[in-house]
Amino acid sequence: MNSPAARRLRLAVGILFGILLVWVGAGQVAPLKAQSSQNDPAPPSSQGAPPAQAPAADVPEMNTHDMPVPLESRVNLVPVRVIVRDANGHAVANLRKEDFQLFEDGKPQVISNFLLEKLPSAPQPATGSQPESGAAKPEEAHPAAFLPPSRFVALLFDDPGLNQEDLMQARNAANRYLNTSVAPTDRVAVFTVSGLTQLDFTDDRAKLNETLGHLQTRTLTGVPMVTSTDCPPMEYIEADLIQNQHDPQALAVATQDDLACDPPPPNPNATAADIAIETERAKEAAETMAVSKAELGDSQTVAIFRRITEVIRRMAVLPGQRNIVLISPGFIYPNRESDFSKIVDSAIRENIFVSTLDARGLYTPDLGGDISQETAVADPATAGYRSTWRTAGQARQTDTLIYLAMDTGGYAFHGNNDLGEGLRQVAGAPEAYYYIAFVPHNLNFDGRFHSLKVTLVPKEKFSVQARRGYYAPKHGETPAEAARRDIDDALFSQEEQHGLPVELQTQYYKTNATDAKLAILAHVDLAHVRFDKANGRNQNDLTVVTAIFDRNGNFITGNQKIVEMNLRDETLQRLSHTGVTVRTSFDVKPGDYVVRLVVRDSKASALSAENGSVEIPY
Repeated sequence: MNSPAARRLRLAVGILFGILLVWVGAGQVAPLKAQSSQNDPAPPSSQGAPPAQAPAADVPEMNTHDMPVPLESRVNLVPVRVIVRDANGHAVANLRKEDFQLFEDGKPQVISNFLLEKLPSAPQPATGSQPESGAAKPEEAHPAAFLPPSRFVALLFDDPGLNQEDLMQARNAANRYLNTSVAPTDRVAVFTVSGLTQLDFTDDRAKLNETLGHLQTRTLTGVPMVTSTDCPPMEYIEADLIQNQHDPQALAVATQDDLACDPPPPNPNATAADIAIETERAKEAAETMAVSKAELGDSQTVAIFRRITEVIRRMAVLPGQRNIVLISPGFIYPNRESDFSKIVDSAIRENIFVSTLDARGLYTPDLGGDISQETAVADPATAGYRSTWRTAGQARQTDTLIYLAMDTGGYAFHGNNDLGEGLRQVAGAPEAYYYIAFVPHNLNFDGRFHSLKVTLVPKEKFSVQARRGYYAPKHGETPAEAARRDIDDALFSQEEQHGLPVELQTQYYKTNATDAKLAILAHVDLAHVRFDKANGRNQNDLTVVTAIFDRNGNFITGNQKIVEMNLRDETLQRLSHTGVTVRTSFDVKPGDYVVRLVVRDSKASALSAENGSVEIPY
């Protein structure tokens, strides 16, 4: 799908197309048409390679284009990541394809792809290639001293919604999580709904703990939801009943409460007309308070939605596993169902999990309201109604956290005071998960939501965590769009794919004390690449995309090359023994880098994705 991350990547790499050097074998130069970058070290001279017949002038055997060419699309697979846990919360890693059942809109589907993924280790550094002649001697890419990031966790605190006690408990749990459960390949960020306290993704635990220490409750509008001057006293759930659901009973209760907190002066001679006038005044006051509280509650809901959306956008350009943990007492979203759906849609499209942790822990319904806040006197006769609504409102808050996690494929922790264990469950990397996919039948490009359900055949009591559905594209993809989506999805992942025989190598050399050149070499074994024969030539195109990330997974730069191959039979035979190497060079500063290489061919739509890391010393 054409996600925002894909559009940003294409914009980034679209202006960074380089010049291609094509090498054949070790120390041999292919006698094919190629261009050389002045900034790249010169290629080695030919050492006994037999000359090849020059291709026709109008049809070069190999050429480089700086614009994408249409590639043939593969079938539209819908991927589903499934985490299966046992009764103790541990991931189950011994299931087979036949143990799963997948349903779309209630109808069983054929699982076409199945893969078990265990907790990945850190990406391995690429192997250095031979030194080049005619240039400063490059150094081989040695194993990096740091461990490249493979998973990103954003801790998002609902500081306007949490009371001080719950916020402190959640902060202490987060400190324990950072000190006991974060792996060297994890990167953690601290965000808040208010935006007043935050720290971007890092592996610096001291900075993370310091940021957590600055957390405190906030108000977005400067006015708390409940104050001692409210008359009648009213919470968001009651305001919703009056303002949005037009509940006459809720309005009558609020009217009675206004009469209790703002009674008329004693008048033993009051007539029925006087009482009616006073009741109408109290009713108008109740309606005015409902409007005010509904707007205040809606502004907090909008702030949560906006912040989650911002964090999703931030994480969309990060490689590897990505998980947002919303730490909140929950919230309701009257008349914001479409906004909620957009968040779920965005998270699903960007392959980001949104997990939730109910910071209230194991709580009983707060029938009397927050005892830390003074409120106006209400009519005791209406206490039963208010307690019922408050209980229903708190249940709706919990349901929101559950549905947000469920719909995005995340995990919801609630009803438990062990928040430290909760954070470990919702933010900790699963020991294993399953990748399954299917091809939808008669898929209409209407943008509609299609429900998904994954069940297990085994009778053991396992819990299944998976995305609840997907959104169909609004229009059919062109071959070029499908190819770009395949590449973008692979580039911003940490999972390696081996659809093509590709080997990644890196080299670097220092140009001065503060600058270096990093070379990424992609060697492709053409003996196992499919070619189509047309007009006496063997045809295929390779798209080679290279991206560099810093040690915290932030995208730095990228480059895309399109290699058109129209090879004669004798050329293809020779290259089938030697392969070709596509070189991409970047000007960088000394430091730690993660390299991601994606290669895709146009005929079989086969794709390979490789990881590497390199440390360039200062």
